Amino acid sequence: MSRARCLILGCGNTLRGDDGVGPWLCSWAERRLCSEPGIRAIARQQWTPELAEEIALADAVIFIDCSVESAPGSVRLDDVTASSGESHRATHTVSPPELLALARDLYGSMPRRALLLTIGAGSTELGEEFSEPVKDALVSARQMLGRAVVQQLG
Repeated sequence: MSRARCLILGCGNTLRGDDGVGPWLCSWAERRLCSEPGIRAIARQQWTPELAEEIALADAVIFIDCSVESAPGSVRLDDVTASSGESHRATHTVSPPELLALARDLYGSMPRRALLLTIGAGSTELGEEFSEPVKDALVSARQMLGRAVVQQLG
């Protein structure tokens, strides 16, 4: 496994409406951003502890997910820090702060910067279509992701 300058990790279920926006943006990043050396994009249905090694080898990581707590179609980019405790480490799915802590604790390394890009979900019902608010937010989310990757490489 080689060191990534910027690791993009998308999370979500592509069969649950807006929940699939993380993998969709990850796929877009693969086509548009990963031609640059050192940029890697990985989409998963859920984040699992196995991703800690990839994260430990990255200079920067950008997590992407939908948010059911945010207004539909809202786009946010927030800093993420490693969690301090060891809770939830026995589960199959983990949060970005827990993944950072796993990278630190298991591999002795963490990215110098970690960000979480969220898009507010309008619907997570069964289906492969995004809601109108999420469709309207895709341009903004792509631009925000592209700028964040460029900043991490600079």
